[in-house]
Amino acid sequence: MSAAPAAPALDALGPDTPAHTVDAFHRGRFWLVQPKHGGHRAGMDAMMLAASVPSVFGGRLADFGAGAGAAGLAVLSRCPAARAVLVERAPEMAAFASATLAHPGNAHLSDRASVLVADVTVSGQARVAAGLADNDFDYVIMNPPFNAARDRATPDRLRKEAHVMEDGLFESWIRSAAAVVRSRGGLAVIARPEQLGAILDAMSGRFGDAEMLAVHPRPDAAAIRIIVRAALGARGKLAIRPPLMLHAQAGNGPDERSEMITNGLASLFGD
Repeated sequence: MSAAPAAPALDALGPDTPAHTVDAFHRGRFWLVQPKHGGHRAGMDAMMLAASVPSVFGGRLADFGAGAGAAGLAVLSRCPAARAVLVERAPEMAAFASATLAHPGNAHLSDRASVLVADVTVSGQARVAAGLADNDFDYVIMNPPFNAARDRATPDRLRKEAHVMEDGLFESWIRSAAAVVRSRGGLAVIARPEQLGAILDAMSGRFGDAEMLAVHPRPDAAAIRIIVRAALGARGKLAIRPPLMLHAQAGNGPDERSEMITNGLASLFGD
């Protein structure tokens, strides 16, 4: 990822826009307009989540908790027939997502994406009224706020909303995913390793054929993230896939596979 001067087409942010950056992802194949200080800044987590979607995917995808749109656009960058709805609860971050779609460097992707301001935790008619209709998507990806309050203390409201987990979060987010995805549609979640049990519990009776992949900083270090994906209505058991190493054993340089995945040149699960 690299930074560039702010583009002129940022009208979606309004006249009182806080400091922001315009950052290149996938080696400049798309750009993200995101807050410089407050709020969530996208990075490796979003790229790994996006890479969990198969490269042949050509359907309609919902990016729950999209922020400025990094994961959803990363899917579109790698999957030329895919379409995405960037679903974000905070209007301020949704404005950054709209500015991202308006950036000239994303003109080749923006006609396949839209922004929806909605709370994915609501259910039933409230969810439908918010714009998330039943059986309307082929895939849902989610990067929910998975830090405990003690792990990420911050006075910044937007950053807290993006990072700090609420009680029952995985149940409510995955319940909504099950409602909006079509039969056999996909779900992918990125979280911390200790949250695997809560994710599987929320998937139970909804999603099956689950696959889990652990992400390690280097081969001799414990995992720092897990990515779990599954299919709605499937009944297969959990499979544990080979892990991803972010850095090679010697030194701190990126692992070759990690570099390919981060830059949208390979899928996380190899499909």
